[in-house]
Amino acid sequence: MTPEEQQSDPSRPTAGRGVLVTGASRGVGAATARAFAERGDRVVVHFGSARELAEEVLASLPGDGHAVLQADLASPEEVSGLADAAAGALGRVDVLVNNAARFLDPDGRGSRRGDHRIVTTAYQDWVRAWEATLATNLMGPANLTWCVARHMLQVPPAEGVPVGRIVNVGSRGAYRGEPEVPAYGASKAGLHAFGQSMAVALAPHGIAVTTIAPGFIATDMAAALLDSPAGEGIRAQSPFGRVATASEVAAAIVTLAEPGAEWASGAVVDFNGASHLR
Repeated sequence: MTPEEQQSDPSRPTAGRGVLVTGASRGVGAATARAFAERGDRVVVHFGSARELAEEVLASLPGDGHAVLQADLASPEEVSGLADAAAGALGRVDVLVNNAARFLDPDGRGSRRGDHRIVTTAYQDWVRAWEATLATNLMGPANLTWCVARHMLQVPPAEGVPVGRIVNVGSRGAYRGEPEVPAYGASKAGLHAFGQSMAVALAPHGIAVTTIAPGFIATDMAAALLDSPAGEGIRAQSPFGRVATASEVAAAIVTLAEPGAEWASGAVVDFNGASHLR
């Protein structure tokens, strides 16, 4: 991988924390990047293939010192390069948000939802769906966490800034089940468990790890489904009669990454408007 970096200020000012948000070209990732920037942090906007959207997000961020970087999270080599490039762009990565994920298209045509029901999917497509989904949704965050956590331990934080904060974006589907996209549900359940393991492993070093498990979210990619006849039923899953907004999820992520939120480490926070209780 050759990450392509675009910085709004090459001097990389030290004000605020350095934040790496994966999958930040749209939806929750884009909202999260903006929420951290509004807080005064410097943000790396990661994208997989949507370069123009990522650059639009970058241009919309308030403040200075931001950057945009590309990487395929399914590639261990590109993940390592992303971590190095983010550290170079920010000076130090203080916060990692593992947001990027995919509902796999079994034909590999992109990141939009691709059903792989066990009763209708050919075996070769089933295997491809599972391998590609786990590579991006579970192995990608695991590998990036390894790289960024090592960086957090090697580079001292600024005065008053914690050693590190890691927030994983999981899913209600890890508990509720995803019969149409089972690889996605399983990948998110694995991410929840991974986050808890890392919370225990990294706490002695001053790094807190939390996971948020959202339900359905109103994003541009979900608009067609929410506007369809199925939309009413989706909204009715919550007693609030609606689904979450991307900005609501982003605000929760920023809160979990706050310096004072250390005692939430290890938690998997349900964020689904009481649409699924456990």
